[in-house]
Amino acid sequence: MADPVIFALALLFLLQTKHLFADFYLQTPRMLADRGRYIHFGRLQHAGLHAVGSLIAMVLLGVPIVLALVVALVEWVVHFHVDWGKGRWSDHTGHGPTQAGYWRAFGVDQAIHQWTYLVMVWAVLP
Repeated sequence: MADPVIFALALLFLLQTKHLFADFYLQTPRMLADRGRYIHFGRLQHAGLHAVGSLIAMVLLGVPIVLALVVALVEWVVHFHVDWGKGRWSDHTGHGPTQAGYWRAFGVDQAIHQWTYLVMVWAVLP
């Protein structure tokens, strides 16, 4: 894809679509349980699901495989830690879906993931 603007928009579209499915349709009970614990196999799986989806999106758009693997690995680590931070915060505050603090934490979590995608697109621009 020669036009960097079209490439960036297409990759952002794919990453955001992947995010929708990985965060809201494909999470298992294991991925959702005990979110505040650091060593958490479900969170590793969840972040890995995001990384694999991003890897596929990047490769589909022609990002060299080694670069795509490195970027996906970094996303895995970042996603794991962002979700862990939200889990710790949620455990600390005890906020639930009927409280504004829950939605603020949810919004910050989702914004950080979207900002991560902007950095990822920048990192792989042709």
